[in-house]
Amino acid sequence: MKRTSLESARCPIARSLDVIGDWWSLLIIRDAVLGKRRFGEFQKSLGLAKNILAARLRTLVGHGILELAPASDGSAYQEYVLTEKGRGLFHVLVALRQWGDTYCFEPGASPSELVDREHGRPVRTLELRAEDGRLLGPDDTEVRRLD
Repeated sequence: MKRTSLESARCPIARSLDVIGDWWSLLIIRDAVLGKRRFGEFQKSLGLAKNILAARLRTLVGHGILELAPASDGSAYQEYVLTEKGRGLFHVLVALRQWGDTYCFEPGASPSELVDREHGRPVRTLELRAEDGRLLGPDDTEVRRLD
């Protein structure tokens, strides 16, 4: 089945999903955030077929989320490095992780936790706040068209 492109959609969520909406892409980005840089590292971590991994990496490079760089060890290999645009997805990954910890595991059963590297303390739950500091939920916001 051919996937419908959402690249021209008026919704920023739809356009984002057009780029990163399949689970493999988000897992590749997760692994890149965790320090993986080489094709073989991604393949070993994800257990993904090489042709699918290659296609996802091409797409992520094509959209400017990853870029190819010379290997950091000076070898002839190239490595995949997160761009600023790719690092911008960190908050998305943290939000998904925190949602998964809350709703996909029994309380206290998550196999890992996200901690502040400097102090080793758990990271607080992400919050959405108004300009005046009020905590916002779905009932407190609306989308306004700008056209």
